Amino acid sequence: MSRELGTVDHGRLLEAFSVEAQLLGEVAHSASPDSPVPTAPGWTLTELLRHVGTVYWQTLGWIREGRRPEPWRREPLPGQPVTDFYAAARTELDAELAARDPAARAATWWSADPTHGFWRRRMLHETLVHRVDAENAAGAGESTVPDDLAADGVDEALTLYFGHKLTTMGISGTRNGTVGFHTGGHSWIARAGPGETEAWRCSPREADAADAIVTGSPANVYLWLWGRVPVTMVHTDGDHELSAQAWALLRLATR
Repeated sequence: MSRELGTVDHGRLLEAFSVEAQLLGEVAHSASPDSPVPTAPGWTLTELLRHVGTVYWQTLGWIREGRRPEPWRREPLPGQPVTDFYAAARTELDAELAARDPAARAATWWSADPTHGFWRRRMLHETLVHRVDAENAAGAGESTVPDDLAADGVDEALTLYFGHKLTTMGISGTRNGTVGFHTGGHSWIARAGPGETEAWRCSPREADAADAIVTGSPANVYLWLWGRVPVTMVHTDGDHELSAQAWALLRLATR
């Protein structure tokens, strides 16, 4: 049986990655490559597509080499359109992820999940968030995110980025306290303070006992954690400074 740390199964993750990666490419084709990306200030659509393509090539390196790949960055060849650079990476990564048993061991940057399933999940959310960015740049209207994928993305943002990456970066909060999250039938607690950041899935009752509580639709909580929607898109109760601290810490972890 596949081992899953998230809230959806690996088959769903792979299927969704394929759909989202294709959609991202189509959205990028539909607008001017120089269109600014409002949800990623300083980027154009071309720069967004280059970034995602580079991440895909890096992931292929992790999978194929069994370690952090060298060279770390792969850029488009001279004269190669960024759309072609992205499309080639997408095609190869889709095939590579499909060919690997998600339960099999793999080199990853998270010790809690040293499996190929980690890459299915990470690449789905890398793509989904940037698909929303591309739609914003293209003026495609309000983006939709399926509830199950959004809830899984909340879990990843909290357990992987808040609970793990901040620690590896040596970044922690300035105020001690906990923030509870409720969405999509799941609950979490994120704890921060000087020298500590951690997050875990919990019962609704445990989350309700936190110093601050964040609730909302799965898509809104997911995109808020990734800094893609304003704070008004979620509901916060309790100590608002603690929920703001959690949001600010995630901006550092996910940049």
